[in-house]
Order: sequence, then C-alpha cells, then structure tokens
Amino acid sequence: MNRFVGAALASTMFAAPIALLAQPPGVVSSEFIFESAPFPACHASTLVETDRGLVAAWFGGTAERNPDVGIWVSRREGGQWTPPVEIANGVQSPTQRYPTWNPVLFQPRSGPLLLFYKVGPSPGTWWGMVTESGDSGRTWSPSRRLPEGVIGPVKNKPVQLADGTLVSGSSTEHDGWRVHFERSSDNGATWTVTPQPGNAGRIPAIQPSILVHRNGTLQAIGRTRAKRLFETWSSDQGRTWTPLELTDLPNPNSGADAVALRDGRFLLVYNHTTSGRSRLNVAVSNDGRAWLAAAVLEDDPGGEFSYPAVIQTRDGLVHVTYTWRRERIRHVVIDPAALELRPIEGGRWP
Repeated sequence: MNRFVGAALASTMFAAPIALLAQPPGVVSSEFIFESAPFPACHASTLVETDRGLVAAWFGGTAERNPDVGIWVSRREGGQWTPPVEIANGVQSPTQRYPTWNPVLFQPRSGPLLLFYKVGPSPGTWWGMVTESGDSGRTWSPSRRLPEGVIGPVKNKPVQLADGTLVSGSSTEHDGWRVHFERSSDNGATWTVTPQPGNAGRIPAIQPSILVHRNGTLQAIGRTRAKRLFETWSSDQGRTWTPLELTDLPNPNSGADAVALRDGRFLLVYNHTTSGRSRLNVAVSNDGRAWLAAAVLEDDPGGEFSYPAVIQTRDGLVHVTYTWRRERIRHVVIDPAALELRPIEGGRWP
C-alpha cells in the first residue's frame, strides 16, 4: 500500500473501532486515536485501563527532541477518543524548555492513576517525572521530579506483584545502554534501584518489558543494538536478575512491549526484523521462551510502525497502541483466544 492510499484509508478510521477486512484471525478492530492534532509528529504511546475506561498518552510536537514536544493524553469515552490534551511539558523557565519523552501510564490496584515521563535534552541527560490523576485521567496533579538516580519506567508499564510491590523496567543511556530495575512498596512514593543484571554493559540493551509468570518468576524482554531482543529473569521479586541473554527473536533497535495474559500465556508486540520498523508483529508463548507467530499488524516498506504498548483489559481483550508513521497513534483490539498460531523456526516469520 502506498502512502497516499494508506492515508486515504486512514481518514475513515477515527471515531469508533472499525472491523478490519482481510486481517489475521484474532484482530478485532482498529482505529486512530485522533484525526488531527496541534502537533505534526508523535511517538511512544502508552495505554491503561481505568474504572472509567481506556486512557492513552504519547509525546507530540514538531519532531522528537524538539523543545516543543509535550505529553498528550486522550480518553476513550462513549466509543470514541476525546481530543488530545497536553498535560505536561518540559518548561523550566520563561526562557528555557526541554523536550519530554516516553510517557508510561500505570494504574495501581489502589490509589491514583500514575503517569511517568522523562524531561531533558536527550536520553543520555533526561530525568524522570511523575504526575497523578484521581479521576481516571481527566485532571492531573502538578508534576514532581523523581529522586536522583530514579528514571521510572523508561518505556513500558510496571507490574504490581501479589504483595503490592511495583517493579519497573528502566534503563540509562549516558554510559552506554544499560538495563536496570526499580522497586516500590508504597505505590510509587519511594523507589529502590536494583543492581544491573550481568552483561548489562556487554549487551547494549534498554526498555525492558516485564512478564509475571504463575510461579512468581519475573521475566524481562526488550530492545538491543545486537539485532535480537534480550531477556533476563528474576526469582526474588525483581531484586536481582540473571545476566542478559539474547533471544532468537530479531530486533531492529526498536522498542517492544509484552503482557502476561490471564490464561497463563504471554503476548509480545515487536518489529520482527533486524532493520527498519516497517513490519509490526504479534507473537504468543506458553513459557516466555518459545514464541509462536500470531499476527502481523502492519507491513508496509514505506512506513514506520513502532513503539507498541500492550495491555489486557478486564473483558479479556488485548489492546495495542503504536506509532503510525510518526503522524498518528493507532489503537488495535485483539481477541487472544482467536489468534492462529504458527511456529517461528530459525527466527523466520512464517
């Protein structure tokens, strides 16, 4: 599909979910969160379910790294997404403003909705911020800076363990790409930074997504510069992690996200290629190690489809948001029980 045909089709897909034709089994609907917005470019969406419905956020502005880039939020109400509203930016003074980066929404089991994000000139110099909403994303508290050395969830949502502990996947880029994790026992009021996993300097990796296995084991999987996704494991609630290892799944130096499904399986959204971001894929695993091909959400050599966020809602459906050509945010709904799974042999998508 060329860019102009794609844009024409996209213009019909904004208000309510639209059933997709000739799409893989299990893909229920697709829509854009907004048709027009006060910014020309956007990236790095995040998604959460609240008691009042879905809330999405992303960063938007002239272009990534520009000082005018802020954090924008939209809520899904009455079958439609509300117009985007900027709820945070990097203004430091009347004469200084930095770009914002990578928002992450998370709703703990109790307490307000949390929105983490980063502020700073670059990923190597940014710092973590957080704001809260007590009304499911309608209004937000003044943002506060996270403690020195705490980045917050760097791209993907934290997980909340059975005892209430939050475990956040994070990473830094000022001394090479290095993964670490942050834990909180008080709903994010205070944080403890864990030691880096082994190989954190030898395998350049960032942006972990955390999966909780039924036996309590934690698995993190994420982005590298080594052309494959990495994984690391924790058997002590995220306090320590095994050395990073490369999986068999390719990675083109692009963000991925994953979620533990309530049926015990795991679902991963990522670019199944070693270069470019023109194909966006869904894979499913029973154990977090052997992955099966499930669906292709996008496949257009002329486009960029990247930085997915994925959650499972109370009704059992899976919701994915992702960057569509750096112009819009697309929202796709998946029925995980209806996916048709095929082996990925030798790292090749079937």
